[in-house]
Amino acid sequence: MFYYIKGKLVTLANDFAAVDCGGVAYKLWVSGSTYSAIASKLDSNVLLYTYLNVREDIMELYGFATEEELDLFKLLIGVNGVGPKAAGAILSTLTAESLTAAVNAGDAKAISRAQGIGLKTAQKIILELSGKLTHIEGGATVAEASYADGDAMDALIVLGFRKDEAAAALKGLPASMPLEEKIGEALKRLNRI
Repeated sequence: MFYYIKGKLVTLANDFAAVDCGGVAYKLWVSGSTYSAIASKLDSNVLLYTYLNVREDIMELYGFATEEELDLFKLLIGVNGVGPKAAGAILSTLTAESLTAAVNAGDAKAISRAQGIGLKTAQKIILELSGKLTHIEGGATVAEASYADGDAMDALIVLGFRKDEAAAALKGLPASMPLEEKIGEALKRLNRI
């Protein structure tokens, strides 16, 4: 419903921010990393990417300083048993880079340090997100563009390539490209390396 909210940051607490947009203040739940990113901007304009969580009894708006953090949030809540509050706790404990590193390394203990996340849930997160997170230049992280990318990544790993090699080969390929063509193009790129 909302892609982002841009306005004056009028209130900032540990887990929420209020952004005034034309006389209406929106309350957004924020992670620790988003809090850190906007802490110095009180009474200034901010832009927060949003996710609207709607249940039978409540509507909650979540705000993120970057689209990458929003993408990670969406991937996390896609894991069975991980809701928005748990995903927010994970992103408050781990940066996008450290979460990606923990998933790729299979480090369930690092993920389970988040409040309310047990070891079994952390292992489930690793299992379901493995191959869906990749590093990009400059050390930043992004979520894979689509599940087809994840399927292509899995296929390349089955063929014996490392995750980082597969991710590099898939980088920049159009999201609309059919899976078979995507794998073929990635194999061409990998044979040039």
